[in-house]
Amino acid sequence: MKIETKCLHSGYQPKNGEPSVMPIVQSTTYRFDSCDHVAELFDKPTEFMYSRFANPTCECVEKKIADLEGGVGCMLTSSGQAASLLSVLNLCSAGDSFIASSSIYGGTINLFGFTLKKLGIECIWVDVDASYEEIVAAFKPNTKCVFGETIANPALTVFDFEKWAKAAHSQNIPLIIDNTFATPILCRPFEWGADIVVHSTTKYMDGHAVQGGGAIVDSGNFDWEKAYKETGKFADMIEPDESYHGLKYVGDFGKAAYIVKARTQLMRDFGCYPAAQSAFYLNLGLETLPLRMKRYCENAKKVAEFFKTSDKIASVSYPGLEGDKYFDLAQKYLPEGTCGVVSISIKGGRQAAVRFMDALKLASDEVHVADIRTCVLHPASATHRQLTDEQLVAAGIDGGMVRFSCGLENIDDIIADIKLGLAAI
Repeated sequence: MKIETKCLHSGYQPKNGEPSVMPIVQSTTYRFDSCDHVAELFDKPTEFMYSRFANPTCECVEKKIADLEGGVGCMLTSSGQAASLLSVLNLCSAGDSFIASSSIYGGTINLFGFTLKKLGIECIWVDVDASYEEIVAAFKPNTKCVFGETIANPALTVFDFEKWAKAAHSQNIPLIIDNTFATPILCRPFEWGADIVVHSTTKYMDGHAVQGGGAIVDSGNFDWEKAYKETGKFADMIEPDESYHGLKYVGDFGKAAYIVKARTQLMRDFGCYPAAQSAFYLNLGLETLPLRMKRYCENAKKVAEFFKTSDKIASVSYPGLEGDKYFDLAQKYLPEGTCGVVSISIKGGRQAAVRFMDALKLASDEVHVADIRTCVLHPASATHRQLTDEQLVAAGIDGGMVRFSCGLENIDDIIADIKLGLAAI
């Protein structure tokens, strides 16, 4: 099936006489006929047993997202931050390090640079535009993974998958990609060498600002046995898991080892699993995702072009715009479009940016992005407020930056609103 069809039909396929629409299984528990049956699941988890691990409604959506990305398995989480956290903790423990692009989302920068540091895990920051040689030079003997973002929020840098994947794989290390802004409609990182994908499903996948969520998708492509033999790393993928009765993830689950380990170990212990109701809402968003992504991209390109005509705008960042620094990479990796977010820097800095935003009538000022409704945010005051001046520069953010997230309104109405904002500067 083509991806538009998968959005409607993957994951849940009703049998004769069953509901046409995916049902909500509103239950935390599952009944069994014998004590031995339950005991078997605590040796090898192959069925539903408790909704902190898995739920039938959520599983349908997990299968759909895995299919859309081209992976062997998916696990939903309660937020995008939880997905990013678990994706790294599934590989790293105290005393380990990992590499991350310095232009990723501000909340993830806080998570990686501060919270994980408290847990004894070091994040090594590398410029997204670093050369292959510079990336390789950043690896340490204890480095366990590389983390990047397809389209960075809000800097809108475009990740060069082939360069970074080559560097990671030269060290027998997996590449994790946050594909939130692109979604699998615009880019499928596994096709370019990524090994694991994470999403904040709160954004475009849901699209309607009705529930928070995240997802981790496993490509099944990384060779854990090879990495273990050659580097000694990832022993917990190969050797028996003492916390789960000697379960061997690669030996027992093959290509799905990473995602099964994430569920069996981390979801078991952290319990950040979404409710069935949330998965149901997410599925509704996924069903219209191809149509919405096309409109987001169309609106954003026109907005970016309009901003370019204003002498009150210092710079416009939109990788789908010819002349943008990342236009060539966008054409290579995202030929169908580059999301609905435009980042602008307004002349006059923070005060001018605030006047612009406060004068808008249609676009709402909110801590959200990638919604069906147009919204704006001042990153330096909000999502990236905890970053140092040096980190703000590394993330491509200045005081005059405004993140403009185009919704699905008529483009003429969006442009008219922008004119109101510019007139107030």
